[in-house]
Amino acid sequence: MKELFQIKDSTANRISYYLILLFLLSLPFDRFYSHLIIVCLFIHTLIHLRKSDIKPLFTLQNITLQSIFLVTLISIFYSIDKTHGYQEIGKQAFILLMPILFCLNPIDLKKYRNNFFLVFSIGCTLSVVYLYVQALVTINYYHLPLAALFSPAFINHNFSEPFGIHATFFSMQLSLALIYLLSVALRSSNIKSTISLLFCCCILTAGIIQLSSKSVFVSLLLIINFAIPYFILNSKKRILYILITLTFSVLLFVGIYKIDALKTRYLTEFKSDLNSTISQNLIEPRLARWQVAREVILTKPIFGHGAGSETQLLRAGYFEKKLYRSYLASLNAHSEFLSLLIKAGIFGLLVYLITLIYGFTISIRNKDVLLFSFIVLVALVSFSENLLDVDKGIIFYSFFFSLLYFSSNHKHAKNRQNSST
Repeated sequence: MKELFQIKDSTANRISYYLILLFLLSLPFDRFYSHLIIVCLFIHTLIHLRKSDIKPLFTLQNITLQSIFLVTLISIFYSIDKTHGYQEIGKQAFILLMPILFCLNPIDLKKYRNNFFLVFSIGCTLSVVYLYVQALVTINYYHLPLAALFSPAFINHNFSEPFGIHATFFSMQLSLALIYLLSVALRSSNIKSTISLLFCCCILTAGIIQLSSKSVFVSLLLIINFAIPYFILNSKKRILYILITLTFSVLLFVGIYKIDALKTRYLTEFKSDLNSTISQNLIEPRLARWQVAREVILTKPIFGHGAGSETQLLRAGYFEKKLYRSYLASLNAHSEFLSLLIKAGIFGLLVYLITLIYGFTISIRNKDVLLFSFIVLVALVSFSENLLDVDKGIIFYSFFFSLLYFSSNHKHAKNRQNSST
């Protein structure tokens, strides 16, 4: 544990290292902290900037990482709602700046990658423990039965409410931490260390189930059952591992089915979302809203209506289709793919898909399970959430995509080492 906080490096790099650790620990909490820390990291980087440390900024790789911001920037010129369009540009500035930050800062990301993810994973584990303690304290205060922990009052957004973070975006953080710890446990030869890592994995798994994000849950099932054995284990161990994880997955499904609140969240609400019939539910089915989005998209399918136009156009469609609850709540498309089609058309969607495919290609080429898992999470969550319209989603996408790319790309890592000698 000491080597996590006492590293041998230059003073400037040590400060950068500690700021990145603080940033990772701040992610579950209010965006004020993560924004403040990243601003400090930028200022620190500029103060200690040396010409010899600067890596090429205008590269195809950087443009790919920044591509969604560039799409938003282009689409503002023909937007029907420039006010909200400029707000989107402000939010997505992280996507532009993160690759630039890692090109200007000389810290060896590949060298400290494991340290970063270990601290991040510990922070996520402790965050879940805190939320469970908060839930149990509340249950005790109101003299509720312990079974209330698995009632609607303590799952999904109600579970993450003490941190004020969207359940899906918090689940994405926990999932990345879980995948890292599980991959380390599978490679570990120390029994005590393996047990500790698996114990943390159990806590994170419990938190993810409690948060009840369906898209993240499906992503994890695919990654844990198939991606991890492919990237980490040899052919003999793969079969045993897959048998164990599939058995565990079946037991999870049985447990979810037995608990009414979880069954409703994972199964009943999923069926409801895929039903276009409007009922008396609090929020209309997602498919009904997607049909409205489809009609908006078809009016300008190639380049879309411009940044910031989504909510205004959808509200008009909701009102016309008598989706009054969605109209009053000003709901977005709840799909990053549909959102891009509305704002930037087929052009914007193709850019996003190419970016994700690029990430997949790099992860497979470098046998990088974390980068692969990150792309799977982003891709599947993009079906059900406007990932790049929300601060926590933007930070998750921009920071981890850049960090994983720069610490995974062997050519880039080699260039950094050469520049420091």
